[in-house]
Amino acid sequence: MKQQTAEIKRLSDKLDALNRKEKEIINTGIEGDLAAIDAEKLTITTEIERLRKEKSKVLSAQAQKIQKLAFSRPITKAEQADMGALKKTVRGLEVVHPMTALGREMGLKEVTGFARSKF
Repeated sequence: MKQQTAEIKRLSDKLDALNRKEKEIINTGIEGDLAAIDAEKLTITTEIERLRKEKSKVLSAQAQKIQKLAFSRPITKAEQADMGALKKTVRGLEVVHPMTALGREMGLKEVTGFARSKF
């Protein structure tokens, strides 16, 4: 997933550079390069969209897998402070923070723990 994020960032940077180059060409009045830049912008845009959909699909599958676990509850501040001890006592505990991509995908409002059994 980190590779996808890095690739999306790289392509977005390239698209920004092309947009700046296009503005320079328009200001100077050279028409020949615009068609090539437009074609390259289109291919980069479609690739970015494909990567974003693929990333979303992976997150969705991961969210479904976690939500299938039998038990979930919010993690208290005290438990968050000593997360290592909590994870040792509860085997298979998955903790999801609402500010991560997975947490946003799941629509969480607070740090939540998911496990097979009650904890």
